[in-house]
Amino acid sequence: MKGLPRTITEAAALLRRRETNALELAEVALRAAHGDTFNTWLLLSDERAKAQARAADERLRAGDASLLCGIPWACKDIIGTKGVATTAGSKILEGYVPPYSATVVERLDAAGAVMLGKTNLDEFAMGSSNENSAFGPVKNPWRVDRVPGGSSGGSAVAVAAGEALFALGTDTGGSIRQPASVEDSAIVCDALFGKDPNDATTMPLPSEELGRELGRGVKGLRLGVPKEFFIEGMEKGVERAVRDALSELERQGAELVDVSLSLTDHGLAVYYLIQPAEASANLARYDGVRYGLRVEGPDLLETYRRTRGKGFGPEVKRRMILGTYALSAGYYDAYYVKAQKVRTLIKQEFDRVFEKVDAIVTPTSPTVAFKIGQKVNDPLSMYLNDIFTLPVNISGLPGISLPCGLSDGLPVGLQVIANSYQEATMFRVAAAYERATKHHELRPRVAA
Repeated sequence: MKGLPRTITEAAALLRRRETNALELAEVALRAAHGDTFNTWLLLSDERAKAQARAADERLRAGDASLLCGIPWACKDIIGTKGVATTAGSKILEGYVPPYSATVVERLDAAGAVMLGKTNLDEFAMGSSNENSAFGPVKNPWRVDRVPGGSSGGSAVAVAAGEALFALGTDTGGSIRQPASVEDSAIVCDALFGKDPNDATTMPLPSEELGRELGRGVKGLRLGVPKEFFIEGMEKGVERAVRDALSELERQGAELVDVSLSLTDHGLAVYYLIQPAEASANLARYDGVRYGLRVEGPDLLETYRRTRGKGFGPEVKRRMILGTYALSAGYYDAYYVKAQKVRTLIKQEFDRVFEKVDAIVTPTSPTVAFKIGQKVNDPLSMYLNDIFTLPVNISGLPGISLPCGLSDGLPVGLQVIANSYQEATMFRVAAAYERATKHHELRPRVAA
């Protein structure tokens, strides 16, 4: 086998027909990953992956029905993995090995999936371009002088470059809305969904196989198109690709409904008060005392200062300063509390729109990928790239992005947003568009 199959479904079929095995898939993926030239990986765990693949082959021979059994995948390096170093893309955690795995990793292990290693990311997932990693930027395989997007850039590139069949990322502002295929994304979500007994903030969801909705089409669905998501300054090629995608969905029988989400204009400001405030509190624990980087000083306070000064990068420091200020005495009510109130108003506006429509369809970003280094010294310009995705996060809504064409030779994303706990509808719309077009089959030359 020269390269990996294109999708999980194809790979699973080959495994069940005994035309390949999990160990061969793992070895093909590892060979591609070791040849990576995009700075995708922070760590490859060859022996662990091969051991998991051999165990998966035993399960397959015994008749294991899991579609993920034997499938090689990549893990964003902010997700804890027992016995495998997890750095969060930061010097302050370099060499840290977690004593336990995150629940999502445990669930994929239970499904028989094969973890290849850990992917590069913006430090502590703070960034939109994957240029903020302490271990260097990730390059876009479509054009290596461009960013891949962030913060889960390494995970995105691992899939796009044919080095893994799927990858996990995290998304607080738009990081991972770029799956290899809608069907693959649904298969992985089926394995991950459900209440986490270790996390009181998770919800018990009704058990439904998301894949069952993929073939239903969009005929009869009402799809909202918010005018606020087609803004001045959007690249013409991006708008043209998204408008063409909307026309395709209408051709399939969906009704396009003009809607207004005027309060989403405040989403950027709300996000960059709430997220830094919560991050600054969370990152206070990284002080060099129990684990991670430690830079000695003449006293404990100076040790803290030197450790955190050397361990954190510029963007993380910027957000910690902003967050600490927003939470400080005299400013908490004026900034953090007010931002939470506006967040609630934005969510209520989405709720009103979802009384009229089944899903909302928008561009994912106003531009295609920009050049590496172009916006590093202009944080506001960088933040504006997330203007269409941030409102979805702060409203607690599911969203997915899928390719809807090329502009200047670079992919354009189409975002489908559904109401809370309506992931099945989101996948239904996305799958209908994907089936009718060939954009998801396009690959950068390196993976063609």
